[in-house]
Amino acid sequence: MGIVRLGEMHLRWCKQCNVPVLESTECGICHGRTDPVSITPPGDVRPAFAHDINFMRSLAERDFGPGCGKAFLPDGRTVLLNKVPGLDRMEEIIVDGTVIASARYDIGFGWKLILRVAAARMMQSAASKGVVVADDGAVAPIQKSSSLMVPGVVSAFSGIKKGDEVIVVDSRHFAFATGSAKMSTEEMLQMEKGAAVKTRWADIPSEYSPRTDAQDWDMVIRANAPVMERRIWDAIKFIRETVNEFKLPSVVSFSGGKDSLATMLLTKDAGLDLPSFFIDTGLEFPETVQYVHEIAEKYNLELIVEHAPEQAFFGNLAYFGPPGRDFRWCCKTNKLGPTVKAIMEHFPDGVLSFIGQRKYESEQRADKPRIWRNPWTPGQIGASPIQHWTALHVWLYIFMRKAPFNPWYEHGLDRIGCFLCPASDLAELDLVKEESERSKEWDAYLHKYAESIGQPKEWVELGLWRWKRIPSSVKEELARTGIVIPERQRKEMEETASRLLTLRMQDGFSPCVLGFSIEGAFSRKLDLRCAANLLNMVGEVTVNEEEGWCSIDGVTLFDEGALVAKGNDQKAIREKVERVRRAVVKAEECVGCGVCVARCKEGALLLEQNKVHVIALKCIHCGGCMEPCPAVSFGDTTFDF
Repeated sequence: MGIVRLGEMHLRWCKQCNVPVLESTECGICHGRTDPVSITPPGDVRPAFAHDINFMRSLAERDFGPGCGKAFLPDGRTVLLNKVPGLDRMEEIIVDGTVIASARYDIGFGWKLILRVAAARMMQSAASKGVVVADDGAVAPIQKSSSLMVPGVVSAFSGIKKGDEVIVVDSRHFAFATGSAKMSTEEMLQMEKGAAVKTRWADIPSEYSPRTDAQDWDMVIRANAPVMERRIWDAIKFIRETVNEFKLPSVVSFSGGKDSLATMLLTKDAGLDLPSFFIDTGLEFPETVQYVHEIAEKYNLELIVEHAPEQAFFGNLAYFGPPGRDFRWCCKTNKLGPTVKAIMEHFPDGVLSFIGQRKYESEQRADKPRIWRNPWTPGQIGASPIQHWTALHVWLYIFMRKAPFNPWYEHGLDRIGCFLCPASDLAELDLVKEESERSKEWDAYLHKYAESIGQPKEWVELGLWRWKRIPSSVKEELARTGIVIPERQRKEMEETASRLLTLRMQDGFSPCVLGFSIEGAFSRKLDLRCAANLLNMVGEVTVNEEEGWCSIDGVTLFDEGALVAKGNDQKAIREKVERVRRAVVKAEECVGCGVCVARCKEGALLLEQNKVHVIALKCIHCGGCMEPCPAVSFGDTTFDF
């Protein structure tokens, strides 16, 4: 996967105190020099919690034998994890100021521990599995060729299979290389030629001398105190200046995650007592909902809770199908709608929302300014005090404040969201499935859904439901590992797309009408009453329900889906048809998010049975409510002339 740079690489290390230091060339404890740590961008490192450490240790024990877990990650060390770009999930493991290994999740196989030489040395005396002993004469060639050839193999521990990660040691049992076995143990000892191990990392053999000192997170906090003081003061200054600049009611958007927690705490440090917004999407972990209320009580917060409609997700699920990374309709129905409703109800004249957004989270967020206006939520100005913080900045601040955080972070998650979010890694979904009853229910639904559309169980187990169009990189990985991609996937995508309303057009100059005409047909019959009602957004509508048609400004629409438009100005008639088309799509595919209701200054819109309705007597046909609209965004897939 390509390197993704979202900001400066801030991680450094004090070798004297053996702790991480962010940004500063000087340690806050010993005032000695710090060195940069070579990690993969974007470098959004975070602490490894007990769950993470125990899990990584279990991988070491599984692959290299009993006792390797604590040899690999000793007690008394501050361990960091760095999530790096990968096909599914990959974490660099940082100990003693260096990346010692990576844990990678392979689709179809699960977790694999990929050692570097530093980790191999730590385990070399404890390893009872996965070790290949090389002839001392092979040490130098391996530094150049990156492969251990069969003639260079002296012996190999039993049980090695092709594809296993192995440690390569010399005659003294000093580790000097790590890599992937190209042969089994038996083949290495019986074959006369060929590559036995494809090495990834190699170094000069040396004895391992472990450090005997110990560190903890209190030490890390002290080492980073000067840096964090500057960061905190900058955020406080930003909050105060932003409040003074916009002079709007202010709130903190609180999701139950670490970033929103840090943002809330910063507003407290700025001397503000702001209410907190919590949008209960109906897809939250129960622990998150409970945690949000506990935090509100602990910090005496005014908590504004808005709930998604009961059928916002499951009611639309039958129509849209499972949400995907490339089809995230659920964000609009379950998050956007309640957010707009809450703003309308509590802050009709606008609101300034402090949001825990950080540029290191994604390329989309890296491109955002520190203050922005959200077109989907009219009246809301967003501001992020921690836009330039890494995850470790956030965690150090939370540790400094001794603030309780969402318990899911101590169960292996690095981000908190909906329990079924399609943006989740397969590794994360597997973890959640083990520990969440709600996730088990979703898994059961997916299997039932897969069966109903003719998909095999792999469609669920390999997380292929997360896309409408499977990325080529995933296809290639599945093919490489011998997993057959279900052909049904494309058909299911096409069936889903066919349910979305589309319009096919023919246009041109017609001698019959002595002008320009457009004839078209929507992909299905229309609810004429509903369509005519929403066409009020565009202009005055004439309706004849008995004959099954309505017309607006030279465009006639029929209930069977036909459309006819005539006029002398080609450009003008095209624009009219486009406005009509969008209004019809909006009418047919409204998801009840309420965005347009909030945009209507005349009060001419309301939601009825989770659909938008126009009060014709109040509507002035300004069109300001037409967009942005998730129904148009999702339904607007084909407009063929």
